[in-house]
Amino acid sequence: MIERQADDQQPRLKVPSSTWSDWRNGRTVPSDEATARWLIEGFLRPRAHRVTPTFVAQPAQWWEDTRKKALAERRTCRRHSMHHPSSEPAERAVVRHRVGMVPRAADCFQDREIAMRLAQAATEGEIVVLSKAPPEISPVLTGMGGVGKTQLAASYARRIWEKQEVRVLVWVSATSRPQIVSTYAQAAAELGLCGDPEDAVKAAEQFLAWTQTTSVPWLIVLDDVQDPADVRHLWPSAEPGAGHGRVMVTTRRRDAALIGPGCIRVGVDVFTRAEARAYLTTKLAVAGWADTTEQIDALAEDLGYLPLALSQAAAYLIDTGLDCSAYRRRLVNRARTLAEVVPEDSCLPDDQATVVAANWSLSIDRADRARPAGLARPLLQIAAVLDPNGIPEAALTSSPIVAYLNERRQSDAPGGLPDDLSAADVYDGLRVLHRFSLIDHDPESSFQEVRIHQLIQRTTRDTLTSEEMLATAHIAADALMTVWLAIEHNRRGSILRSNTTELRTHTENALWAWNGKVHPVLFHAATSLGEAGQASAAVTEYTHLSAAAIRMLGTDHPDALITRSNLERWRAEAGDVTGAVTAYEELLTDFLRVLGPDHPDTLITRNNLERWRGEVGDAERAVTAFENLLADVRRALGRDHPHTLIVRNNLASWRGNSGDAEGAVTAYEELLADVRRTLGSDHPDTLTTRGNLARWRAEAGDVTGAVTAYEELLADFLRLLGADHPYTLTTRNNLARERGIAGDREAATAAFHDLLADVLRVLGPDHPNTMATRGNLAHWMGEMGDAAGAVTAYEELLTDFLRVVGPHHRATLIVQEQLLHWRQRTI
Repeated sequence: MIERQADDQQPRLKVPSSTWSDWRNGRTVPSDEATARWLIEGFLRPRAHRVTPTFVAQPAQWWEDTRKKALAERRTCRRHSMHHPSSEPAERAVVRHRVGMVPRAADCFQDREIAMRLAQAATEGEIVVLSKAPPEISPVLTGMGGVGKTQLAASYARRIWEKQEVRVLVWVSATSRPQIVSTYAQAAAELGLCGDPEDAVKAAEQFLAWTQTTSVPWLIVLDDVQDPADVRHLWPSAEPGAGHGRVMVTTRRRDAALIGPGCIRVGVDVFTRAEARAYLTTKLAVAGWADTTEQIDALAEDLGYLPLALSQAAAYLIDTGLDCSAYRRRLVNRARTLAEVVPEDSCLPDDQATVVAANWSLSIDRADRARPAGLARPLLQIAAVLDPNGIPEAALTSSPIVAYLNERRQSDAPGGLPDDLSAADVYDGLRVLHRFSLIDHDPESSFQEVRIHQLIQRTTRDTLTSEEMLATAHIAADALMTVWLAIEHNRRGSILRSNTTELRTHTENALWAWNGKVHPVLFHAATSLGEAGQASAAVTEYTHLSAAAIRMLGTDHPDALITRSNLERWRAEAGDVTGAVTAYEELLTDFLRVLGPDHPDTLITRNNLERWRGEVGDAERAVTAFENLLADVRRALGRDHPHTLIVRNNLASWRGNSGDAEGAVTAYEELLADVRRTLGSDHPDTLTTRGNLARWRAEAGDVTGAVTAYEELLADFLRLLGADHPYTLTTRNNLARERGIAGDREAATAAFHDLLADVLRVLGPDHPNTMATRGNLAHWMGEMGDAAGAVTAYEELLTDFLRVVGPHHRATLIVQEQLLHWRQRTI
């Protein structure tokens, strides 16, 4: 039975569905005048018919006349060509038709801000393609399953249908071409067009032809287009500005074939924090459930604000009786897969067909078949263990990953594939993943070109066997190391550290089983933290790594001892030099016992111990200790071993620190000759040795020679490493200082001012080199006569040193001394 009620003054009317269909299509007439008037007033009058005197006086007769005229026109229509139908007869016969099932509104549906943009675009008569929302810098980028595209389209369709803005609404489940053709054919049949109901293709053509000529307002929604080929030659015609037709498409695809003239891409992103909170709060409240705002926000963040995941999580909470905190503990439990913390298929909310974990499986399968075949899935697996907020493209196209994909592709393909992959092929694989909305790939986003939703990552990781996880972890770590060794910029280093943190979180045990030792990416990430000026954070990181090394490898494993050595280095850098020296003495005892006195790791531990002993003791004693160490290193490792060169560098430096600047110059000249011979003129160690030599020449009194040496060195650093490399920036710092010492204070001040802008941009405000540059600029401001300005600059710098390294760090103490000095100069 069909129930309809036009308004509060009319009685509720119940009629069989068949009767209602006959009335709508003009096949029969209501038996009484009141019913006819009610029918016309409530459903036909607003858009379908014009009020006439006959209608006002005799509504039943008017209805009968209209029915006969429609039947006569329909008979005339049958004589017209099927391929060139006149739209006018069918138009007059069209009352209101809805073809296909519009999805019902999700429980507690959120009327999102994006809906306004959608409505505006759709009313402009353009084809609207719904995809996932873009990053700030681009209007069209991403598209992902589960963000609510279908619900938004359905909400819009229901709204304009209820407002009677369209007389024909066709909802197409466009997951395949046959499905599209079938729905078009159904629409042609219901509209009474001149098609053969047995020939679906011709009927679909008839319907499309009707959309091009009719003046009847219509909306067609192509929901979930999965392949651009499925809609080739099946696009309805919605002429911009005509106001008759509207087309809406939802899809995860971002192919160029789905973008063209007359198309507007409207982005649909995940919920905002506020939308997610409102949805979860309302959804739980309907079931008599409640939780704190903090826990609701935390759960939404854990699920990446994905609407599909939030709805299934809410259903799971209600079904299991858990609160958000308990559910979050289950969510992070690696022993459970994502599929185990959402409802079963039979209990899914809102007529959903699949659990969130299976939402992307078809897209992954299709992407893996796209050219270059076989790359999408393994690339996605690697991305799944890295930082969802930004993965360097350089890492994913690095030589270790290219080699890994080549090996995997050859072994997986029947008979093998003859052509080797290149980095360009892997780049194309990333574009495939982007087209299928499995990742966001933005080549313009420096060093964070690839982003991926955390639930796609979780789902992908859940499919990996332990062997696959081990291989994926190792290759991802190799890729990060390859990129890390090629760059030194602090801000890029922070991105690589974030990726390493994610990798360790998901695969830590695997990184402790890399060829029987610790993967070096763990050490490099922790050291990078210290070299970025966060010495205390490096201490914390190495404390964690040391405990893990002992637990995973044992107390006497060489990597466990090396981890302890790195920990003590950063303990000393953080200001606890005395504690570090004591720990180094204990560590050296363990190295001697485990590896013996001539092992390279034992000898370098002696080097580190003597260095920090020199910092807290007698410089002349340090010279003697390094002379003894040099003899042992030469005997055990040879004169050209890297450790030998390191010890010679430290010996030369401590000779200078002990007051023998000329002896330091002689030692560095000899060292430079050997470094050039063993490493070449352009090796970074050769260049840094030249810098050390220039420094001690200045200390020995040859300031002019030092300035010339720094100028030549700067030119080579610019040529070999570029303007933003930290070694280049350090050389600019040293050159500016020596120019000031040589008497050109104005040039020194200007150089430090320019340098500060660059180190802030490249290294960030808290990097040691940035803070040292600020100190040098403050000093030369004072030397230029602006003592008050120097005081202000040192006061600000002291505040930052206290925040970054604490009150007991030697750098903080130096700044305090300088501040006192320039305060006295202002008196």
